[in-house]
Amino acid sequence: MADDFELDTDDLSRRMAGAIANLRTELASLRTGRASGSMLEPVMVDAYGSMTPINQVGTVNVPEPRMVTINVWDKGMVGKVEKAIRESGLGINPQTNGTIIMLPIPELNEERRKELTKVAAQYAESARVSIRNLRRDGMDQIKKAKDGMSEDDQKFWETSVQELTDTHIKLVDETLETKQAEIMQV
Repeated sequence: MADDFELDTDDLSRRMAGAIANLRTELASLRTGRASGSMLEPVMVDAYGSMTPINQVGTVNVPEPRMVTINVWDKGMVGKVEKAIRESGLGINPQTNGTIIMLPIPELNEERRKELTKVAAQYAESARVSIRNLRRDGMDQIKKAKDGMSEDDQKFWETSVQELTDTHIKLVDETLETKQAEIMQV
């Protein structure tokens, strides 16, 4: 019966951690005025008839705090990589030198910094929503198994799910605070 009910809190925790990992990936793509190879992760290049991540057509390096370089392996792909960067919406103007593409990272102005903190907050809110949806799934599983389950057991599982949710929401908030501080740092 329901006395054998066991909520898979490990699975719930793993899925909530996945939402946080996704948030960190999204936040890494935000430009903070400092060079980072991860800012190019969302950029896809039309390479040999298929869309390919930029790190699979060249080597991405960060030689200086305000410079990212891409050493494109195939000379014929340089133009396509440059075009992909221009069209990516990163706001970076690539400079080509043979097979090396240099991306100077401009200083962010105050207005752009505030915009980026709002974007970061939106990413964090979508992560919170994902975590809350997972909480709801866990609570629904408990409600379905309610028949034959003692009230104490039901409270135990509901408390477990809520504690898991609170822990992960707190992680989202801490991650957001860290990113916003990094963005606002001049």
